[in-house]
Amino acid sequence: MKQLVKDKLGLSVFPAQSIETHLKAAADWILQAQLGTADDGVAHSYDIRAKKWLASYPETTGYVIPTLYDYAKHYNAPQYAEAARKMTVWECDIQLPDGGVRAGTMDAEIVAPTIFNTGQALFGWAKAYQETGDERFRIALARASDWLVAAQDEDGAWRRFPSPFTTSKLNSYNTRSAFGLVRAYEAIGNARYLEAAIANVEWTLARAHTNDWLPDNCLSDNQDLTALTHTIAYSIRGILEVGVAAGRQDYIERAVRMAKAVAAQQRGDGALNAFYTPEWKTAVSWSCVTGNSQMAINWLRLAQLTGETALVEYAKKANRFNMSIQNLTTGDLHVRGAMKGSHPINGGYMTYRYPNWATKFFMDGLMLEQLFNKVNNIG
Repeated sequence: MKQLVKDKLGLSVFPAQSIETHLKAAADWILQAQLGTADDGVAHSYDIRAKKWLASYPETTGYVIPTLYDYAKHYNAPQYAEAARKMTVWECDIQLPDGGVRAGTMDAEIVAPTIFNTGQALFGWAKAYQETGDERFRIALARASDWLVAAQDEDGAWRRFPSPFTTSKLNSYNTRSAFGLVRAYEAIGNARYLEAAIANVEWTLARAHTNDWLPDNCLSDNQDLTALTHTIAYSIRGILEVGVAAGRQDYIERAVRMAKAVAAQQRGDGALNAFYTPEWKTAVSWSCVTGNSQMAINWLRLAQLTGETALVEYAKKANRFNMSIQNLTTGDLHVRGAMKGSHPINGGYMTYRYPNWATKFFMDGLMLEQLFNKVNNIG
């Protein structure tokens, strides 16, 4: 495979250009991924071996929406906001009768609501409602949030409605779904959503190891031995943002400690090895690209909130690594501007694919770095 050879030989790494250049290419690829489907959702990914777009993915389309709204506002580019609005209407159209959001892609044979996917769709409905005031978006947001609250067990865990497409059934990274409920609370003011979010974080942290490692925090059945940076970052962000909304300094401090534990193993080139062990050591040599961007976001948010400015350099290094592997030279619009699942591309996460969420989190990380620089008069 030509891309794999380039990755192995270091021929797919280029000097970073301006943040604006990288962001524009990423935003344009998201629009290509929307055009690559039969509807207004965003394609799950582009598969370079099969040479095709995969079907729309409700879960990640949900959280692509706020990224495009933010980009449109920041760069005064309304076409991206319009794309986000169409995605949100589509999310409303496919919402299940009980208020939940289906697992998997739109061509999956199993149609069933799942906790995590519903939690991620909340981000899109909340942002779109705040941006447009469209009552349809508020109703969909409330229905999905009510479904999540009703599905939660008394101790704060979500045990029912796991994804039929992962082998893990009990998930610490569902703090990211709790974060979605925070966004719903902020958008429509129902205090039950914040209470449910706090309950989930309480349950999650009660199970943590003494070194802050969270069990059941990966997508695969080896999750007691390792966890992916993608899901580690999900859990950290959820704990942090619920802490901010609830005024819980102990949650924020926990997020700081976890983020520092990840940072301690950052490679010299800025990337993170994809899997960590319960001792906060790394287990493989390849990198989960989206995990790099998600951790950059976490480090920047923590620096914003706590004054832990030493974390900023970790974020910038992770962003620069991902900028260096974004393909800006090809004329192939299927991959130009996109972020691969793994580097090298044959790594064990989204192998030989460019998943939409890798590009989404890449954009979020760069925009947050821009904001941090502006607020602190840097560069």
